[in-house]
Amino acid sequence: MKPFSQLMKAISEGKFVYTGELEPHRSIDLSEVESWARTLKEAGILAANVTDNPRSDSAISSLVASYLIQRNTGLETIYQLRTADRNRLALLSDVLGAAALGLKNILALTGDHTRTGTTPSSKPVFDLDSTGLIALIHRMVYEGKDLDGNEIKGPRPELNVGGAANPNMDPLEIEVLKLERKAEAGAEFFQTQVVFDVEVARRFLREIAHLKVPTLIGIFPPRSYGQAEFFDKYVPGVRVPRPFMEAFARFKEIADKQKRSEKINEYNVEYFSSFIREVKREKACAGIHIMAVGYPEVIRPLMESVK
Repeated sequence: MKPFSQLMKAISEGKFVYTGELEPHRSIDLSEVESWARTLKEAGILAANVTDNPRSDSAISSLVASYLIQRNTGLETIYQLRTADRNRLALLSDVLGAAALGLKNILALTGDHTRTGTTPSSKPVFDLDSTGLIALIHRMVYEGKDLDGNEIKGPRPELNVGGAANPNMDPLEIEVLKLERKAEAGAEFFQTQVVFDVEVARRFLREIAHLKVPTLIGIFPPRSYGQAEFFDKYVPGVRVPRPFMEAFARFKEIADKQKRSEKINEYNVEYFSSFIREVKREKACAGIHIMAVGYPEVIRPLMESVK
C-alpha cells in the first residue's frame, strides 16, 4: 500500500484520525455543504466522505462535488463511488476522472437498490459489487490495467481505496468473510456503519484484526430522542443500548429547548468520548468516522475530550 492521500499518510504514521460526512443534495449549489466542510476542517477532521446518491436518492455528482469541495475549502475528500448506477466502463471513467482532478481517496460501495430511492423506475446496474470495484481500482493503481487487462495510458492513478463494513451484522462471521474478500481485492482502509454499543465495536475490531486493514469506526451522536429511536428501530442491525435510549427519553421531557440541547450535547460528548477511548485500544482501530452532519456543537468538544 502506498499512502497517496493525507488520510492514509496519517494512518501509516500511526496517527489516530477522524473523518466526517458531507451529503450534497439535488442541487448545483454547494455553499451549505462547503460551509459544513470548513466547520469540519476547523474542528480537526482530516478528511470527509462525499456521498454518492445515498439511499438511492438522486443528487449532484459525487465526483464533481468531491473536487469542488476539496478545491474550495482545502478539506481532503473521500469520494464515494457506488456500483448500483454504473457498469465497469463508467466506473473506470470516473476513477480516471477522480485521479485527474487530484482526488486521492475513494470509498467503494455497492449502494442501495434503485427501487428504494426517489426514482424507483430507474434501471439498476450492479455490473460489479463493491469488492469488484475495489479490485478494479487497485489494479488500475498498482498494475496500470483494468479488470480485462487493458492498459491505462500515461501515469497510473494515485488513489487509496477503502471499503465499507458493518460491525452490527449477525452473525458477524458472514461480515468478516466479506471483509476478507475486500482485503484480498486491495482495500486499504475500512469505514464502518454506525455503532452505538462499544462492546459490538470491540468484538468486531478483534475479529478483523488478522486482516491488518486500518479501520475507522462510525459513530452518530444524535441530536434528539427521535434520531436515536430511528437508528434503534429502522437501521438494519444497529442496536442502541437501553441506557442510551433511556437517557434520551429523559431529555425529551425537559421543556426548555436550550437546556434540553445542552444536556444532550453533554451526554453525547461524555458517552462517545468514553466509547472512543475504549475502541482506540484495539489494534485494528485507526480512527473514528463521525457522521454528525449539521451538529458542530459536539464534534470539537468530543475530539478534545478524547485527547
